[in-house]
Amino acid sequence: MPSASKIRRTQSRAEKFTPHKTDFSAAPGARHGHAEGSSRTGTAESRPQESDSDSEDSDARPAAHSHGSLLQSLATGRHHGHKRKKRKLSNSVARDTLIESETRAVPTNGERDNNGIEDGMKAVEAVDNGLSTDDNVVDPFAGADEEVVDDPFEIHFANPDEDDLARKLEAVKQRKWSHDRIQREFANGKEQASLLRARPTSVADVSSLTHGTVRSISDLKIKKRLLDPASTHMPSLDEIQSNLVPTVFGYQDLLFTARTPTNARSLRDMTCLHLLNHIFKTRDRIIKNTSKVSREGQQAESEFRDQGFTRPKVLILLETRQAVVRYLDAITSLCSPEQQENRQRFRDAFDGGEATLPDTKPNDFRELFEGNEDNDFRLGVKFTRKTIKYYSQFYTSDIIIASPLGLRRAMKIDDAKRSDYDFLSSIEMLVLDQTEAMLMQNWEHVEYVFDYLNLQPKEPHGCDFSRVRRWYLDGNAKYLRQTIVFSAYETPELAKMYSQDMLNVEGKVKSRVIHNGVLSDVGIPVSQAFHRFQSHDIISDPDARFNAFTSVILPSITRLTSTMAEGQSLGVLLFIPSYFDFTRVRNFFQSSPLVQDLPWGGVSENDSLPLVKRARSHFVSGRYSVLLYTGRAHHFRRYRIRGVKHVMFYGVPDNPHFYSELVGGFLGVTEQEGATAPRDMSVKCLFSKWDRLALERIVGSQRIRKMLGDQSMGDTFEFK
Repeated sequence: MPSASKIRRTQSRAEKFTPHKTDFSAAPGARHGHAEGSSRTGTAESRPQESDSDSEDSDARPAAHSHGSLLQSLATGRHHGHKRKKRKLSNSVARDTLIESETRAVPTNGERDNNGIEDGMKAVEAVDNGLSTDDNVVDPFAGADEEVVDDPFEIHFANPDEDDLARKLEAVKQRKWSHDRIQREFANGKEQASLLRARPTSVADVSSLTHGTVRSISDLKIKKRLLDPASTHMPSLDEIQSNLVPTVFGYQDLLFTARTPTNARSLRDMTCLHLLNHIFKTRDRIIKNTSKVSREGQQAESEFRDQGFTRPKVLILLETRQAVVRYLDAITSLCSPEQQENRQRFRDAFDGGEATLPDTKPNDFRELFEGNEDNDFRLGVKFTRKTIKYYSQFYTSDIIIASPLGLRRAMKIDDAKRSDYDFLSSIEMLVLDQTEAMLMQNWEHVEYVFDYLNLQPKEPHGCDFSRVRRWYLDGNAKYLRQTIVFSAYETPELAKMYSQDMLNVEGKVKSRVIHNGVLSDVGIPVSQAFHRFQSHDIISDPDARFNAFTSVILPSITRLTSTMAEGQSLGVLLFIPSYFDFTRVRNFFQSSPLVQDLPWGGVSENDSLPLVKRARSHFVSGRYSVLLYTGRAHHFRRYRIRGVKHVMFYGVPDNPHFYSELVGGFLGVTEQEGATAPRDMSVKCLFSKWDRLALERIVGSQRIRKMLGDQSMGDTFEFK
């Protein structure tokens, strides 16, 4: 154990801590539509459903101690504290002895309850930075993996070269990046993708992994205990894994915007293997060094920097509870634990069972909403030598899995006296999956999480500062954190995240997809016209869009009214992606004399089912000539609206499937019913240069340059 004088010298590098009493009890469950910090639009957080987030109430944090008391206890603990005796076990009998000792304490049915056994196993957080007494038992197999010089874990976290790290930090802080394409195009379904990399300027590529050449798990530097179960679960790497593994296992940031229901499992398995490898290497390093300190005592000359401020190292943000089940199923398959504590409790709270959606719903919708779709949750997961424990306290967890809404509730940011976010201070891996679904919620929750990641903690939480890595003490943890983001498509919000929040000194990689477009997927020969309007900046874009609507879309609706035969329905569906714009257009229809003779209705995500049914019924019968329809309503419900003859897009939908579903689906049903021929149908869409990302996914990468850059072609582009 380090001497008191060494600890006092280390204290000068650490931030001064002030005791702060915090109540970290989990917030009670709430309906999605009335969540704290709800969307600025006043819209619902998600589909209406009762939340049972109170099942995570075991996230209470341990009692705090003052910094002075901590130092005193470290200095005197060698003489007065209880120390667990350790026997030096020979390799021939060590494993049997450890198995026997744990079997006596743990039931063999694969499940345990918090009551009884846990009470006897709890230990105060001390110099081992949150490792329990059970964790500190020396594992004779922990040292089986030798420290490899070219292991990315050693290069990036364990033993980074201080001079090299200083150069990287300076370049990143000054936003000096060099950009290159690191990979040839590779297949991603029907489209092609490539990888673009940004590295701190003048930093050489020291990765031992080459993109496109890693074909099996054995090519990776992973813990030997993971090799067999991982090889069984992932016998070979597919093309996407082979191209992304060097980035992920090389500890570079990744923004992959080509996620689909088809490749979701491959991405999930690859990520879970990487995070398990990181957790096990970190844990074994701490245990090994703790054993050395215990043996050397006061004569210890070595300085071990192997920890952060708190134990949690991985944060996974997901949108539904069912997604948590998929991730933990992958984790258990990859590490094959002998015990799973609180497994049944977890299954009851998170697994939606056999609940399925009809085959008529799109694949991405079914993947997101099948099973338990609740989006207010958080869960701590802890690993010991042979056990995975669900519902562990945050400060004793290795992984925290949460929804953005559930994590913000747990942090209690809006309550200054009760706020607690120190458990995010030492996150070294951040994973966001199905990020496009988070964009349909309140994206502000995600931004809050980034704001409070890797901050200096307000309390010590049993931290041994003599073991904390220097870049933690210097406040540089966010520059070594790895961020992995999977999304079905790129948006301006994700582009901003990539630019401002993904600042890894090892570099960052983003996918570049060559889009084919969806114009040919609509399935009917209908005219599709795209109208470009001028917008000088993003702030004035909403006003410019509204002016384009009143000058382009509204006159076309009026002309349709004048040519409509008596007794016919007009059937105009006006799709509005943003709720802000929906509110503006709705108010316009309510008050403007230009549309006072035009009967209309609306369907939004906030409307009750009776209101939605009435609006749809009036529209299909012709009583409503125009139906306003929001993007979030379509995201959460995927209605199949009948009676549509003309589709008008107030803005370009981010999800390209929405375009093909509205044009090919809604107009296709009308054609099948024989109500209107395709030649009498029409599609119009407004766009500006700020819609580039969304528009490219619809019209294709080849057309986008002409539509945005060539002014000589006019402002209207028509496709059939």
